[in-house]
Order: sequence, then C-alpha cells, then structure tokens
Amino acid sequence: MTDYIISVILITMRTDSKINRKKFYTWEEHKKELMKDPGFIRAYQLLQPEFLITRKIIEARIKNGVIQNQLAKKMGTKQSAISRLESGNANPSLNFLKKLAEALDSRLEIRLLPR
Repeated sequence: MTDYIISVILITMRTDSKINRKKFYTWEEHKKELMKDPGFIRAYQLLQPEFLITRKIIEARIKNGVIQNQLAKKMGTKQSAISRLESGNANPSLNFLKKLAEALDSRLEIRLLPR
C-alpha cells in the first residue's frame, strides 16, 4: 500500500486599494491579519474545542486507513453525516461519538480541565 500526503493551502485574494491590484495570501498570512482584531481572537478561541475534535476525528480516520464512506458504513450512517462532522457543520451527540470511536477502534475520552 502506498502512502500519499495531501497538502492543501488556502489562498485568499484581497485588493490592494492603493494600487488597485490583487495580491494572494496564504491562510497563515490571512490568519495573522485577522488575529489583530480582538473580536476575531475571541471567536477563534471559543471555537478551538470544535476545531480540535474535528482534527482528531480526521486524524483517527486517516490513521485507520478508511474513507468517509467506509466509516459511515461501519457506523450505520451516511457518508454525508461524516462529511458534515469533519467540516465542522454538525453537532454530534455523545452516542454518535461513541459509535465513531468504536468504528475507528478508538476509545472516547471526554475531560473537563481547570483553566
């Protein structure tokens, strides 16, 4: 089996109003600009738990070598449900997360930590 590494770079386009020309920015460059806004920083920090859950789910699926459709079949759900979850457009129930962990041969652990 061959391992493939896929890298995605989000490029954002903004217009430079002084010269009226377009410049392309990577996601990291764009994020650096956005992080200058206190409102954006607060919103970004509030979403960190969701981002972390999504990232861990995707990492576990890839580590197990399954595609979304295969994972969905193991869980008894549809591929679109996995896609919504991985894109951050779903709020999964605890029961769904238990099924997900089982299908990925993983253990679900939820912890509350002091700040």
